[in-house]
Amino acid sequence: MDKLTRAREQINVIDRKMAELFEKRMHCAEDIASYKIENGLPIFDSSREKAVIERNSEYIENDVIREYYVNFLQDLMDTSKRYQERLLSGLRVAYSGTEGAFAYIASGRIFKNANLISYPNFSAAYSAVECGECDVAVLPLENSYGGEVGQVSDMIFSGSLYINGIYELLITQELVGVPGAKLSNIKKVISHPQALSQCAEHIKKMGWEQIQFENTALAAKYVAEKKDPTLAAIASEESASIHGLQVIESQINDNKTNVTKFGVFSRSLNSSCGTKKDDRFILVFTVKNEAGALAEAMNVIGKMGFNMRAIRSRPMKDLVWQYHFYVECEGAVRSDSGSELLSRLTAFCDKLKLSGVYSSQNTFLAK
Repeated sequence: MDKLTRAREQINVIDRKMAELFEKRMHCAEDIASYKIENGLPIFDSSREKAVIERNSEYIENDVIREYYVNFLQDLMDTSKRYQERLLSGLRVAYSGTEGAFAYIASGRIFKNANLISYPNFSAAYSAVECGECDVAVLPLENSYGGEVGQVSDMIFSGSLYINGIYELLITQELVGVPGAKLSNIKKVISHPQALSQCAEHIKKMGWEQIQFENTALAAKYVAEKKDPTLAAIASEESASIHGLQVIESQINDNKTNVTKFGVFSRSLNSSCGTKKDDRFILVFTVKNEAGALAEAMNVIGKMGFNMRAIRSRPMKDLVWQYHFYVECEGAVRSDSGSELLSRLTAFCDKLKLSGVYSSQNTFLAK
């Protein structure tokens, strides 16, 4: 048998083994997709992908062949992601608002091939996941310009869902109008009150009359229906595209670093995070009616080596002048120190809930 024939026969044997291993690997991808559906996690995890490539490439001894193996691994992982996306195409994602709203945009960027389902308000979207009508909900937690979203904060404390991811969306407000509309002809602008306030200086400078509307996406729809070239909406570029409008002027918001944090809520607490020192978690609690109870709770978190990145208080609806507290922390909550932290906090807290565990990676929602 000559060298060529022998090499080809060896490749045939290897290819059969690779085909068997490839099928096994894709079945594992099915399990991963199932877990991500249950826990409201996106397909792409750059830190995990980087770690796998770095680790597996060390198995190759030949330096030149290793370069090609890295490419092979990347192609394999891209194929796995496409397969998972196909499996996740039935994922039902609840959001509050209409097509083109910022929650709609955030939902589509986190879950690229999912079914996005609109609900009239935060509570309805949250309840849709609690009752199993949807798999996850994407809801705003906080805006760098307008602060926390109080209604969502209340649901984090009183509801049954968990946060398994927090993502940041840069909010840019566009002036949109009917095709052919000119900036010089605009006399009235229509939008949600918060969007109008975010563009207040520009609106004042241009001398436009303001009209408040239910939300930015519906404002864009209203402008499309009116077909008035002197009327414009302040909305997203996506809203303009959906309703056949043109962007007359871009990024008219006064603050160019306007960012909204969105949380992904699901019925299960994510068990794939919480073991790394840069992982994050959310605690919500009430403190006992004792002198220094809140200060003691805060001291416990610090003394146990967990970094508090944010702390907020919210009045309790059923008890006058009583508050619950929301704390975002950094650290490995799924560790001996994390278990001890939760145990120590019970000495000062009437109610305590681990409301979310999530990765600090891949948090910015780029286009």
